Amino acid sequence: MADQALSDIKVLDFSHVIAGPYCTKLLADYGADVIKVERPDTGDGARRLGPFPDDVPNGERSGLFLHLNTNKRGITLNLKAAAARDIVFQLVKETDIVVESFRPGTMAALGLDYTTLKKLNPQLIMTSVSNFGQTGPYRDFKGSEIIFYGMGGAMFATGFDDREPIKLGGTVGLYQAGTLAAVATMGALLGAKGDDLGQQVDISIFETQISSQDRRTSGLVGHQYTGEVSPRRPLSTAGYPFGIWPCQDGYFEWFGGLLYFPRVVAMLGNPEFLQEPRWYTPEAQSDPDLVDEFNAYFLGWCLERTKMELWEIGQSNNVISAPVNTVEDVLSDPEFNKRGAFAMMNHPEAGEVRIPGRPFIMSETPWDLRRPAPTLGQHNEELLTGLGYSREDVIQLRQQGTI
Repeated sequence: MADQALSDIKVLDFSHVIAGPYCTKLLADYGADVIKVERPDTGDGARRLGPFPDDVPNGERSGLFLHLNTNKRGITLNLKAAAARDIVFQLVKETDIVVESFRPGTMAALGLDYTTLKKLNPQLIMTSVSNFGQTGPYRDFKGSEIIFYGMGGAMFATGFDDREPIKLGGTVGLYQAGTLAAVATMGALLGAKGDDLGQQVDISIFETQISSQDRRTSGLVGHQYTGEVSPRRPLSTAGYPFGIWPCQDGYFEWFGGLLYFPRVVAMLGNPEFLQEPRWYTPEAQSDPDLVDEFNAYFLGWCLERTKMELWEIGQSNNVISAPVNTVEDVLSDPEFNKRGAFAMMNHPEAGEVRIPGRPFIMSETPWDLRRPAPTLGQHNEELLTGLGYSREDVIQLRQQGTI
């Protein structure tokens, strides 16, 4: 196989949990040599987050950690120790990118801020991922996924119209921040390579939410023009059929209302009652009586068919639709597997684990699973002896609590 796109890039990763590690995972998955730095005692906080096999917590078996840290090498360093800082200084001299996600000011307190490190490597890129950025009145505030979604996301417009706003599930915002951090880092790296110019990249997770295209930007632009605030709308305003419907073997999602309604009628075989003019007036898609009548018919139609049958019928009639997949459905999907969306990883502690594969395809410099996520301190000796430390030095550093 040809060299990967980032095979000549070296990254020193001080980030933890999700946003920063996803940034460095994207770099590692396409060839970058990423050295992940963890605390000697507890390691990355993601090690304590599930899911775990059989729901038994184990720092080496966290599904989240295993996913976010494939293709990285791992070293443990107590960054408060002078000997650990000396190791970092040596590593930085041969590093293209440093990524960190400590609270603003932490790297400076450790003597590892960008001003200090760039003296050792003027072309160094340092990407700092934090809650609200490295400057400003909020820089020291704590945050979480739900906080960022509420402050900078679309929470005000999500949920039922007669209830309080709610957050959509998952940690999508943190992954988005990690994705943007990777993009920004590569932009800075290209600048450094072309102009011999290093720089610090300041990623505010909060600001990545404001700039998201998931209704945030459109809502902000709309408010500028009209002064209106996006409301929480009842599902019925989207017409019918819309939303999640039960079927013979699970659930199925439809978006067939409003302008798409004639396609739905054709999909249903053009039943006689749906040919009546009353279904095609401008008010029809919001008429509660018509909604109830249609839904009663459509529910019975869905319950007679499986998810795959509904999907085939829906797609053949150009109706926007899809099955609501379980995890098992996704893992066994023939299309995803044929395209290599999953990979098998053999981990020394977790054993054989199936993980998400490449996030995108590059034809000439593809993704490759070179190594599983590191166990805590797995590459201490390898990395330190590579810097010139003897095995006796490594033992002493361990005894001192430096590694």
